Amino acid sequence: MRIGIVCYPTFGGSGVVATELGIALAEKGHIVHFITYDRPVRLGAGLANIFYHEVRVSDYPLFDYQPYELVLTSKLVDVVKHERLDLLHVHYAIPHASAAWMAQQILRSQGVWIPFITTLHGTDITLVGKDPSFEPVITFAIEHSDAVTAVSESLREDTYAHFPVKRSIQVVPNFICMEHYQGLVDRRVRERFAPNGEKLLVHVSNFRPVKRVQDVLAMFKQLRNELPVHLLLIGDGPERQHMESICRAERTCDEVFFLGKMTEPESILANCDLFVLASETESFGLAALEAMACGVPVVSSNTGGTPEVVEEGVSGLLSPVGDVDAMTANGMSILSDPATHARYKEGALRTAAKFDLKLVLPLYESLYSEVVERMKANGIHQ
Repeated sequence: MRIGIVCYPTFGGSGVVATELGIALAEKGHIVHFITYDRPVRLGAGLANIFYHEVRVSDYPLFDYQPYELVLTSKLVDVVKHERLDLLHVHYAIPHASAAWMAQQILRSQGVWIPFITTLHGTDITLVGKDPSFEPVITFAIEHSDAVTAVSESLREDTYAHFPVKRSIQVVPNFICMEHYQGLVDRRVRERFAPNGEKLLVHVSNFRPVKRVQDVLAMFKQLRNELPVHLLLIGDGPERQHMESICRAERTCDEVFFLGKMTEPESILANCDLFVLASETESFGLAALEAMACGVPVVSSNTGGTPEVVEEGVSGLLSPVGDVDAMTANGMSILSDPATHARYKEGALRTAAKFDLKLVLPLYESLYSEVVERMKANGIHQ
C-alpha cells in the first residue's frame, strides 16, 4: 500500500508516534511518504520505502500569518496525484485533517479519489479544541474523515464531551518497539549523574505549564530529605528558564540536571530508577510508556489516559494532580526497598509489552485495508 503520513515533525508524542508508525509500515513493505514542514526528528536518512516531502511556506508580505494549511493542501494534492497514494493518515485534527479534506475535494474534482484517516493525539482536543473559535472546523474535519482513531479511551471520551461529534472513533493506543529499549544500561551514565550511588529520578516533557514540572521539582526536594536522589530533566519549553532559576536560587544545580531536547531519551531513561510525570492532563502518556519499556517504574498524576498506560501497583503508582505529598510518598514506597523496586521494574516491562508495536501495527494495517476496501465497494477507484 502507498501511504501518505502528515504529522508535526517535532519532539512531541504525535510526531514521534507518526514517524515510528511510518518506519514500521515501510519495514513491512508499504511505501510511505511523509508530508510536513520539516524532516521528522525521529526519521533517519536512507530508509528503504520512505520518502519525505517538505511543505515550504513562502514569506508573502501580504499575509500577517502565513497560510500553512493552504500550502499543505496543495502539497497533498501534488503528492497524492504523482505518487499514486492509496490513502492519507493525518495525525492531529488541525490543520492536518482539515487540509486533508480540502485536498480530497480538489482531487475528487479531478477524478482522483483518496480516503484519509485522522488520528487524535490529545492537545488538538483537550487544549486547542476548547477554544470555541476552532470547534466548527475540528468537528467538520472529524465528521468528514473516512476513519478516526484516538490514542486512548480517555481521549475518545473527551472528544465526544467537547465536540458535537456523532461518528464512531476507534481507540488505537500509542506504541513502542520493546526491542529498541533493551540493552541500554550504561554505567557511565550513572557515574556521571549519580557518582555516589544516588537514586535517579527522571522527567521528560515539553516544559509547558500543563506538564506541571514545578511539581516534579517539589517532589524531588521532598524526596531528597529521605533518600539521596538526583533529578534529570529532559526536554525544553516555556517553563525551563523558570525551573533553572529556582534551582540556582536554591543551590541545587549539582543535583538537578537540565539535559534539553534529546532524539533518543531512552539512552538516559534506561539508567534511571524512577520516572515522574505530574501533568494536569495527558491524553496517553507516551513518555511514561517509554520509561516503562526501559524497565523504569512510574510515579504519575492520575489523569486522562495515564491510568490506561501505568498499571497501578504493578508498573507504578498514581495520585491526584498537584498532590506532591502523595507523589513523594509513592516515590518512597517504590525506591526505599530494593525488592519492591525490583518488582516494579519487572512490572514496568510487563505492562509496556502490552503496547508493543507488533500488537498495535496490525490494528492500523487492518484499518487501512478496511477504508480502502470500503471506497472500492462504493464504486470509487483511483
